Amino acid sequence: MLPLPELTAENTAFWTGGERGELMIAFCEDCAHAVHPPQLLCPRCHSQRVSPRAVAGTGTVYTFTVNHQPWIPGMDVPFILAVVDVDGAPGVRVTTRLTGADPQAVRIGQRVRIGFEQSGDVWIPVWHANEGDAA
Repeated sequence: MLPLPELTAENTAFWTGGERGELMIAFCEDCAHAVHPPQLLCPRCHSQRVSPRAVAGTGTVYTFTVNHQPWIPGMDVPFILAVVDVDGAPGVRVTTRLTGADPQAVRIGQRVRIGFEQSGDVWIPVWHANEGDAA
């Protein structure tokens, strides 16, 4: 089992949105800048009017690596770690596990969709290869 994030005022929406099947990204209400990781202050205009909203839950693989090392006992390998450009949140990239993809077939530019795995009060975002895409 991997360590879970501590829920804070800034990040609770991101880590619990999966309960509703929603990927929640913080946005500045003044300049519309996507703020990720979530913060209470917009790094672009310094507004404190930052709030979460649901985005499409789709994205594109920006880069990836296939990990063959079981870092903790019982960890299934190989697994894919990917950096995903999030649709509807310009400039936001998330590092995530990519599931449902053959490690030999995953590629940069591949379309992916969000899924969630519950662990206690936290819903971990994981991304899945789209059906019909190289997976």
